[in-house]
Amino acid sequence: MNLNNYYLIEIQFLGYRFHGWQKQPKIKTVHLMIDRTINYVLENNKFKTLGAGRTDAMVSANQTAFELFTELPIFNLEEFLKLVNTNLPQDIRALNIKTVSKEFNVINDSKIKEYKYLFSEGSKNHPYCAPFITTFLDSLNIDLMKEGAKLFEGKHNFKSYCYKPNENGIFDREITYCKISFNTTLQANFFPKKSYELTVKGKGFMRNQIRLMMGVLVELGRGEVSLDYIKESLNTYNPKINYIAPASGLMLNKVDFIN
Repeated sequence: MNLNNYYLIEIQFLGYRFHGWQKQPKIKTVHLMIDRTINYVLENNKFKTLGAGRTDAMVSANQTAFELFTELPIFNLEEFLKLVNTNLPQDIRALNIKTVSKEFNVINDSKIKEYKYLFSEGSKNHPYCAPFITTFLDSLNIDLMKEGAKLFEGKHNFKSYCYKPNENGIFDREITYCKISFNTTLQANFFPKKSYELTVKGKGFMRNQIRLMMGVLVELGRGEVSLDYIKESLNTYNPKINYIAPASGLMLNKVDFIN
């Protein structure tokens, strides 16, 4: 099978009813729905797809991408995109499509990934918030959590923030930006009056890394751990860091590519 035509397709999706990106037997995933749709649209044109990265169950994406490889060229990209959107479920949307070179790699050529974790604290939210924002019922020290978030910036050993790390993992990584601020990303009339967002930027992240980081920041906000506890966890592996914040507050906000 010669797949000599290369395309980059940007998408966004609400992850609340999906079991993540990666295809799994008898489970509804984002990748499965995309491949089913493209198979229907392309008919007899053989193809394969490769995502820019994986997302966990219930995690959403405001802007991510996948690479499409086809045996025959797609002559009308605009019409193809229209047909894809017509046949995708309403919680997945294709944003644009462009031709890329053979050398382009959707995984290796991603320059920066930006994640946002939306949350509120102190009282339970309207049920409509559930797909978008997590509520922590305890009162949290947000100012202290802001200090804690800044500790993650720079080059550190993030083994403490990898779910079930193995000995062959690459744990020395760099986070270029990490900040807690008021939520300005998503707004709705059923959202709480005050909500927050954790914004994290870096080239790549490990399994559940952002949610483990958010988890320890929540523990910091509750007064259960200290700033020094977080500092030490970035130097020495701490298996006690195991509180994974709920998935539905997490969103892959955007992926920037080198080319």
